Amino acid sequence: MESGLVFSAADLAQTRFAVSPLWEVVTSFRVLAQRSDSAPHQRWAAQVRPRIARAGLDRGRLAALVPADGYLADFLNPTPDGPFPTLAAELDAVRRTPAGQVRKDLRKLALDARPGAGPWGAGGGVLRALHDDPVAVLPKVADEIEVYWELALAPYWARIQKVLEADVFHRARQVAEHGSARVLGELHETVRWDDGTLRLVRRHCALTRDQAGSGLLLVPSVFVWPRVLTRTVHPDPPQLAYPARGFGAVWEPRTTASTDAVAAVLGRSRTLLLAALDTPASTTWLAAHSGLSAAGVSQHLIALRNAGLVTAHRSGRSVLYARTSVADQLLNP
Repeated sequence: MESGLVFSAADLAQTRFAVSPLWEVVTSFRVLAQRSDSAPHQRWAAQVRPRIARAGLDRGRLAALVPADGYLADFLNPTPDGPFPTLAAELDAVRRTPAGQVRKDLRKLALDARPGAGPWGAGGGVLRALHDDPVAVLPKVADEIEVYWELALAPYWARIQKVLEADVFHRARQVAEHGSARVLGELHETVRWDDGTLRLVRRHCALTRDQAGSGLLLVPSVFVWPRVLTRTVHPDPPQLAYPARGFGAVWEPRTTASTDAVAAVLGRSRTLLLAALDTPASTTWLAAHSGLSAAGVSQHLIALRNAGLVTAHRSGRSVLYARTSVADQLLNP
């Protein structure tokens, strides 16, 4: 199957990029739902899936709205106002979704459900409740997304964001050097630019101008591979989420240069903890693997957090600490 998005000069002028936290929410949740542990995300999924199960998110509202395959509810990916929206801003837009749009998306989701799954598919009563009272239930969906974000994405966001922003800056430079046509034709093997039309081949859904507004929003994603995903909701511009350059290396262990210079400033123990936080970890884990006492680790982490070198993220009864991009630059100058 092939579909085409016809471009006028005005559409090209309104084509832009955006890094969307919510696109990473839905695509990463789908990775977990598929349970395939594909090579690019295996390390991340192994760490995150137990947290999601303990929080019950694998059987909640988000699970009903993001099935392992097929249609995704469009209201989960509102059009960002700018190139780097915050999660809070995008969730505010989700909460403001008109009831008619929510119900339209839920009907599509039900039609796309597997045979025998019932009138509302696997989501059952969760989707029925949302359909019956979107105003009351949408805030609960947004709250659940915030919990998922804190468990699954916030501890890793510095490295994810780095890849996404690098993709945007690279392609913006390519537009300046080679023009939009070349960039649009290099997004993915199923996407090609042909005589003023962006064509999607081997796609199960169409992307045409009569389904959406003018322009085009291009959204790089770490988790969308191996496909591209689209959103077409009139009068919004169509959205195309595509695999970001370098997504395959995002979970690879980051080697650190000699830490002697950093240790001379921060101290050996704090530098040791920063190096150990290549993967988000708890105080208990850090104490067991560093040889330091739990109380000592806690004191060091507080100091590192106050200095903007680590972030803390609640995971059930424990707290996960993650290295910031500033700390990465210290360890990898």
